[in-house]
Amino acid sequence: MPEITYANVAEAARRLAGVALRTPVLTSRQVDERLGARVYFKCENFQRAGAFKFRGAYNTLSRFTAEQKSGGAVAFSSGNHAQAVALAARLLGMSATIVMPRDAPPVKRAATEGYGAEVITYEREREDRESIARRIVAERGATLVVPFDNADVIAGQGTVARELLEETGPLDFLFVCVGGGGLLAGCAIATQELAPNCLIYGVEPEAGNDAQQSLRSGHIVRIPVPRTIADGAQTPCVGNLTFPIMQRLVRDIVTVSDEQLRAQLRFFAERMKIIVEPTGCLAAAAVMNQLVAVRGGRVGVIVSGGNVDLAQFGLTA
Repeated sequence: MPEITYANVAEAARRLAGVALRTPVLTSRQVDERLGARVYFKCENFQRAGAFKFRGAYNTLSRFTAEQKSGGAVAFSSGNHAQAVALAARLLGMSATIVMPRDAPPVKRAATEGYGAEVITYEREREDRESIARRIVAERGATLVVPFDNADVIAGQGTVARELLEETGPLDFLFVCVGGGGLLAGCAIATQELAPNCLIYGVEPEAGNDAQQSLRSGHIVRIPVPRTIADGAQTPCVGNLTFPIMQRLVRDIVTVSDEQLRAQLRFFAERMKIIVEPTGCLAAAAVMNQLVAVRGGRVGVIVSGGNVDLAQFGLTA
């Protein structure tokens, strides 16, 4: 397995300069008073394609050879990685085919197709998305871009924490959502370099706590596809690349309920005036529900994305 270091994150940052957005870091007086801490929200819901995934996708596709570019990219995703690969491919002048679950949020499918990608759907409970994607790769001579278990993807996602720490200075805590672990692994690598005393926590939905089970048991635990509104974290297991990094650098994994995610989604909309998808609420929900004692600390929270179907969660008038 390739070694992924902070140098890879720094290289990714150079490739992304002027392409990815340097997303804002927001604060909330109400949050700080409630928790007795200083909390910084890194808002990747304002990133291109609406989520942090654009960073890893563009970093990966930008390194394609001429032959790979001619064959195009293939990805499997519930939405945000799909949109990221579709947009990155469009910017780099190549084709993209996305294998997407039939029950993916309509807003995410529409955006993916809007970037010019071909979408092929599958049944999440009955079909294997990776097998479908690999068949397409073989038929078309394309290159598979996996959502998280890829060194270039992980390095690209690490630029989120790099930017946050460049703006805030050292933090005492960093909370990051977990699906397959690409964002958490990348952010952990960057944080170890820039704020080595920072305690890093992953956050996943209660219904899909495979990362928590894996970290605590010492080996990768695979679970059935979890039923949760956090569609970006409906992964059955973490990756072979991401897990060792999590073991080495992550303090613990905590979980939040769908009810807590809904409350956090509404808090963001009503109090901070930002739209955040359920998966993007994971880290913040853990902090706001005080699953880890952060009083008196400087706390970083990664808000991973904002591609939410508002009607699905009853937030439209």
